[in-house]
Amino acid sequence: METSSGEPTSNGFVKPPDFRREESGRGGAAVESNGHGLGMGLTLRLVQELEGHSDRVWSVSWSPSGHTLASCSGDKSCRLWENLTTSPSSSTWRCQAVLEGGHTRTIRSCGWSPDGKLLATASFDATTAVWEVTGGEIENVATLEGHDNEVKSVAWNSSGTYLATCSRDKHVWIWDVQPGNEFECMSVLSGHTQDVKFVAWHPTKDILVSASYDNAIKVWAEDGDGDDWRCVQTLAEPGRGHCSTVWALAFDKDGDRLVSCSDDLTLMVWDTSADLADLSGSGQAQWKHSTTISGYHDRTVFSVHWSRVNGLIASGAADDCIRIFAENREDSSALPGESSFSMVAKKVKAHSTDVNCVQWHPTDPRILASAGDDGTIKIWEVIGDLSLVG
Repeated sequence: METSSGEPTSNGFVKPPDFRREESGRGGAAVESNGHGLGMGLTLRLVQELEGHSDRVWSVSWSPSGHTLASCSGDKSCRLWENLTTSPSSSTWRCQAVLEGGHTRTIRSCGWSPDGKLLATASFDATTAVWEVTGGEIENVATLEGHDNEVKSVAWNSSGTYLATCSRDKHVWIWDVQPGNEFECMSVLSGHTQDVKFVAWHPTKDILVSASYDNAIKVWAEDGDGDDWRCVQTLAEPGRGHCSTVWALAFDKDGDRLVSCSDDLTLMVWDTSADLADLSGSGQAQWKHSTTISGYHDRTVFSVHWSRVNGLIASGAADDCIRIFAENREDSSALPGESSFSMVAKKVKAHSTDVNCVQWHPTDPRILASAGDDGTIKIWEVIGDLSLVG
């Protein structure tokens, strides 16, 4: 079942959110870790709760420097939060700007360009807005139109030359970023049979992955020297792929592995080290399923993020919980090409309702941001010896 905003819930009904409207933050105490796997020496400390949105918060995105956190909401606004000190673990985050007027419906996703000068916001109004953030000034410099329905996710490639968007219209669009804040659609990718929930770029290559309500992950690459793109692989192996909606995706720092999360309550890790540029239709270079992380979340897993600083995987779900996983690097039972992971920390009731998004800080290995249906953003600090698990 889908809610009035177009997003399916895991149990067919919408939980009434407890929205807060104040912009001030509140600090908190340390929370529990569990007692399995790698010694479980990590805890999460609530640094600050950021309030100001008047509807559920769908997504958060760190600027490349980590100085600014963007959040987007069902209230049709995007907020920019900055820390008044140089330490992201201090409880001095404040809302510095509210971006309004760019959309007429829910803003579902937001993402910074690699140079931190542009912020893209994707909306249920079927448009993507691009905002220029320079010298304290913020301007809506472009509105990208073309999707036939709600835009669900937005992502920039590593060089900032391409912007990808995906929609409930089952399509993925790739936009060419041109001088003067001009954007031209260079390719419309068709292949998914249902709502496309999420797009993410490889951290070093112009390879795009998309996740869908059709339970599949598709891998897209440029076809030769032209502007055409094609699906080079679909990750939906019988018995080895997800059996329900795939909500989000994240690469590790090198792009050699990908983690996905799903309505089927699992995380899946994929070996993405094969060079798909050499595929040439031979089918020999393939990304492969590596392991499934299951038995932890008991409701839909909406978000997953692989830290490129500490190597940990964070997940957020409709069970209101945040969990953190680390790889078992000395697991002798793992088969060649496979890996195993253990949960090294968790926070029960991280938000009072669904955790919609988790995002690791881009430079600080201990800072994690989350967003929830309760209308808040939370900044967390990982406490413990990261060298034992990362």
